[in-house]
Amino acid sequence: VQLKETTAVHCGFYSENGGFRVSDVDKDYMRSCRVVVATCAFGGGDDLHQPIGMTEVSVKKVCYVAFWDEVTLSAQHEEGKKIGEDLRIGLWRIILVRDLPFTDQRLNGKIPKLISHRLFPMARYSIWVDSKSQFRRDPLGVIEALLWRSNSSLALSEHGARSSLYDEGNAIVKKHKATPEEVKIQLDQYRQDGIPDDKRFNGKKALAEASAIVRDHAPSTNLFMCLWFNEVVRFTSRDQLSFPYVLRRLRLPGVHLFPVCARKDLVNSFGHRRKVKPLAKEGR
Repeated sequence: VQLKETTAVHCGFYSENGGFRVSDVDKDYMRSCRVVVATCAFGGGDDLHQPIGMTEVSVKKVCYVAFWDEVTLSAQHEEGKKIGEDLRIGLWRIILVRDLPFTDQRLNGKIPKLISHRLFPMARYSIWVDSKSQFRRDPLGVIEALLWRSNSSLALSEHGARSSLYDEGNAIVKKHKATPEEVKIQLDQYRQDGIPDDKRFNGKKALAEASAIVRDHAPSTNLFMCLWFNEVVRFTSRDQLSFPYVLRRLRLPGVHLFPVCARKDLVNSFGHRRKVKPLAKEGR
């Protein structure tokens, strides 16, 4: 058998009419970014929390990008939060997204969260911050502390409350964040694929908390994120359930699970403010 050095991996989503459209002006801006801090609020979602704690160098070198849809735009307008002529609100450059591909808004949010390398083709590094959180550190300092110093390519926090993906599955059902049926299908598949009910993996908790993700955009990291995104599309949209699976199957070196106290130092969490409206699809 001849081994090929390259392989093609599906990375993204399929929608009849494309989807996730942004203006040419926004596309050009996204192409210009080398280091990105990104968040998103679709379907009304949360308010924007202005980042704090950054150096002047970071303000000049880092793109702070918030992805909104038209529902969030009008909800924010009603509250008097208008986008300036520079297309910003405070430090956040607002990118308006049209034709969201999924009816489940949580899935639409996974596009900028997990496959940001598809949106920022020239970026070397990105930091994801959930909309419920305020980023409170200097991004370049965070990249140095969480990636460079530990020679890592992907960094996120250990889970605060649980250690195993099977415990997480039970908690998701208990909190009504997904149906028992869909969680069972996912966990049965993971059991079948040999994922053990372990509390530890490589000396760390076997479960991560994905509200803040620090990563490089190297091919191996991009592959990891593509496979993670594919799991989220294939099963439930609860990304914390599929992360340990992808980590065990791919065994990507350089994944840094940092302690919960470091996450609390990174972001202030405010909780989700309003319920997201599901996307209504007309005449389909």
